[in-house]
Amino acid sequence: MCEITKEQVFEATATVIDPEVGFNLREMGLIYDAIIGESCNITVVMTLSTRGCPLHQMIKTWVQEAVEKIDGAGIVDVEVVWEPAWNISMADDNVKEALAGGSPQF
Repeated sequence: MCEITKEQVFEATATVIDPEVGFNLREMGLIYDAIIGESCNITVVMTLSTRGCPLHQMIKTWVQEAVEKIDGAGIVDVEVVWEPAWNISMADDNVKEALAGGSPQF
């Protein structure tokens, strides 16, 4: 039985920064789910802020590499979905404030 938790996967994705806005994918609310199989194979379900993101494949690779660093992780797959569509309400408060014209509180 796999002992990796969703929280570990979400923490790993927090190391990936969206280069367009400078916030990590977790605080942006772009990571929707982590499905962990008994053999520790992991599927990360995520979205991007826009369908036309020029860094689509690069961000998927970064997420995969970050999750693969979890001790005991098996095969990691990253699935990008477009429903539900991302919107600013999915982000944490610091991101919302910064993207609304304020400055993030670190």
